[in-house]
Amino acid sequence: MRAQLLDAPRPTDVVDVVERLTMLQVDPTAAIAPSADLVSWSRLGSAYRPEHLRQALERDRTLFEHNALIRPMGDVGLYLAGAADQPGYERSRVWLRENDRFRRDVLKLLGASGPLTSRDIPDTAAVPWTSTGWTHNRNVTQMLEFLMMRGEVAIAGRVGRERVWDLAERVYPSDAVVPSIEAAERIKNERRLSGLGIARAKATKMPVEPIDVGEAGEPAVVEGVKGEWRVDPAALGEDFEGRMALLSPFDRLVHDRARAQELFDFEYVLEMYKPAGKRRWGYFALPVLHGDRLVGKVDAAADRKASVLRVNAIHEDVKFTRAMGKGVQDELEDLAAWLGLGTIEP
Repeated sequence: MRAQLLDAPRPTDVVDVVERLTMLQVDPTAAIAPSADLVSWSRLGSAYRPEHLRQALERDRTLFEHNALIRPMGDVGLYLAGAADQPGYERSRVWLRENDRFRRDVLKLLGASGPLTSRDIPDTAAVPWTSTGWTHNRNVTQMLEFLMMRGEVAIAGRVGRERVWDLAERVYPSDAVVPSIEAAERIKNERRLSGLGIARAKATKMPVEPIDVGEAGEPAVVEGVKGEWRVDPAALGEDFEGRMALLSPFDRLVHDRARAQELFDFEYVLEMYKPAGKRRWGYFALPVLHGDRLVGKVDAAADRKASVLRVNAIHEDVKFTRAMGKGVQDELEDLAAWLGLGTIEP
């Protein structure tokens, strides 16, 4: 909880939050609020404003967005290590070689006219990108993704949900230190563990961000849980005072569903992709943290037209005490006020 900034002493700055957590996930789902903002609110409270995050990303350049994650700019070198070897899959490498002129067209245009959105960039691909998914024939977007992974272009900001692209040299600091691939992996594992507090050395590969930490930290055993964990020594040995919090489904405390089950006996599935009749907890149910326990889920949605935070259900994994029930209500009231919604209704 301390590693995730979910104990009673709240941080006061969104850049510090990202530095400590190491990342915020960018997800466009906004049944209540975009996940990066919801995670920030759960740490900072209603003093947080989305424009604080935008300023850090687009003007101060203290944070950067890369591969659907927001990270501290001080970590940028870790994600440029080995960038010249990207993309990693041979099929993608072949496509990039076949479209080298297209690549040079994109870089030349950004150099002369950037920053630009993908719709502002002509498609001059010699060979189209083929896919069975949504990326099929989206050649400009695919090229930009590859060039981002190669460290040649970067996300300079957003217009609504649309990314704005520019040459990396205009977004990233010129004095960024890029370590060796091996050193970068070691430091990333250490940073990831510092943000999680405790994690497995090895785990199933996950999209977006790994959930394991290699040999970072120290070995540990969790009573009642099989296997060895790795723990961040800096997260141990301090007094703990907990609090109530409503969490994003993409929050790192619960994002690894197996870890949440093992450590907190907390079962959770994001059900937005399920038919309504098959949902147990709701479209975008918020996990409920009380002290050092995950105790339930809140099925809520922001009705902005009616200026109402609609609370469809509060699911109690354990019987709520009066203090727990009041804590949830207080958090819902703070959430509604932060969102600028006038009332809370069932």
